[in-house]
Amino acid sequence: MDVSAVSVYHLEHDPVTSRATEFVERKGLGHPDSICDGIAEAVSRRLSQYYLEEFGHILHHNTDSVQLVAGTTEPAFGGGEIVDPIYVLISGRATTTVDGQDVPVDNLAVDAARDYVDATFDDLPADAVEFDPRIGETSADLKALFDEQGATRANDTSIGVGYAPLSDTERIVRELEPAIREEIPAVGEDVKVLGWRTDDELRLTVAAAVVSRHVATLEEYVDVVAQVENLASRYASDRTERDVHVDVNAADDVDTETVYLTETGLSAEMGDDGNVGRGNRVNGLITPHRSMSLEATAGKNPVSHVGKLYNIVATKAAERVNQELDAEYTGVKLLSQIGAPVAEPQAIDVETTARDDDELRRLVAAELEGIDSLSRDIVAGDVQLF
Repeated sequence: MDVSAVSVYHLEHDPVTSRATEFVERKGLGHPDSICDGIAEAVSRRLSQYYLEEFGHILHHNTDSVQLVAGTTEPAFGGGEIVDPIYVLISGRATTTVDGQDVPVDNLAVDAARDYVDATFDDLPADAVEFDPRIGETSADLKALFDEQGATRANDTSIGVGYAPLSDTERIVRELEPAIREEIPAVGEDVKVLGWRTDDELRLTVAAAVVSRHVATLEEYVDVVAQVENLASRYASDRTERDVHVDVNAADDVDTETVYLTETGLSAEMGDDGNVGRGNRVNGLITPHRSMSLEATAGKNPVSHVGKLYNIVATKAAERVNQELDAEYTGVKLLSQIGAPVAEPQAIDVETTARDDDELRRLVAAELEGIDSLSRDIVAGDVQLF
């Protein structure tokens, strides 16, 4: 990599932690947008594994166009009814034939989606989701980027963004969501956390889908909400010196029994639709006070799509600079050009509190040189994408 492509800007401190306010959001594993991300990535991984087994290398595909249309339920304390299934459209592009041999793309996609849903959502029956595979043949020009000999070439002109470390608020919001799911059985997988930090206070708003079969009465529902509030308050207070205030299921009207009660633990069962790329970034968060790429990472192919690879590389490079150069903050932006080698960005922009520019450039270059290994880790499911 040409290290002259790296522009370095020196900072005195983390530009967000020095702000008077900070907003941070995490859409949980069962949020409709996260469901789409998870399905899209599961399909990409399944196709990649098939291509490797049958043809020896990953062929061109992008399955980052999954959409979810919510179903209909009639939740009731102690257990209600699923009326209409959730509809999931699995679209995108893939290599469907190789030297006259058909690739069973649609079957692979549906199997991968079903396996992901079955393994991830405990209270979602198999017949509560309808999958519709509509993956078409990939375009010839993008397919050619895989067929050329030599270095893999970028199949898009795009920008990848990453930063490190997370602020206290970011860590709390990201880690609180799985803690709630894991510690309170009556709460389903759809948990969303939004944090607002000021100089002296952290306010958390939590939306937690309560599963009807776990609560026989309104009083039991109210008790579950109180458990979530207490857990969130303790969790955050142990990790910040600021005053913590927590609101859970803020739209509830207990007097009219209009509460966040679900059959499946998912808002997707009754009116909340989803799309790939509308949710968390690679670090698992939505951070409007940070630089972010709007690229969807889930479902893009793990070999040549810089919209996926560069967001991961930028984040890993920032983390490495902070760890090895003891930086308080590092932000990395990578700019690709379609047709150029993936490991050679057109431009790299780094802002950091570190001062050893030569070593910084070496660390960023090292992460780019490891893209082949990164691709293997993605296919193995070892890389966080949302």
